[in-house]
Amino acid sequence: MIRWLLWTLGGILLGGIVHLATVLAMPRAATQDAYSRLVAIAPVNAVAALPAPTAQASIMPFMDPAFAAAVCRYDLSDGIIKLNVPVSEAYTSVTFYTRESVAYYAINDRAAGRRAIELDLMTPQQHAQIPEDEDVTAADRLIIDSPSKTGLIVLRALAQEPGFMPTARAALAAAQCHIAPVQ
Repeated sequence: MIRWLLWTLGGILLGGIVHLATVLAMPRAATQDAYSRLVAIAPVNAVAALPAPTAQASIMPFMDPAFAAAVCRYDLSDGIIKLNVPVSEAYTSVTFYTRESVAYYAINDRAAGRRAIELDLMTPQQHAQIPEDEDVTAADRLIIDSPSKTGLIVLRALAQEPGFMPTARAALAAAQCHIAPVQ
């Protein structure tokens, strides 16, 4: 009786280890992650509007149909990214993800406190090369350090009602994401 109990306990323990290892390995083994899905529609270092999600299809999982969405697929190899996102009437947010879909920074229009969200995205090495300027304060220039050279910037603008969706899309269409060479 004890022998069967030990075999059962061993099987459950082994099954738990295999299950845990599989769950932890899946994000790295998945071939259709967010970055891979967006390669076809989003050029590097430029803002591209995402199509509105429908009940049948959505480019990304869990997209909210009340939000207009755009994405900038960035590559910091050639310099820093200058991002400028005009604020929409209701709510605007910007979220930064690494190539492995790990979110590392987010900001919204209320935190920005201006008519536009303006910031510089760079690697820690690029940040260290920027000379300290006494005239530029932290409030004047928001600098985000990216943990990786490539990744995604997801822009979202809320449309309070379906009739406001063109206004939300227009705000995102005016967004700019471009390379500025390191001096």
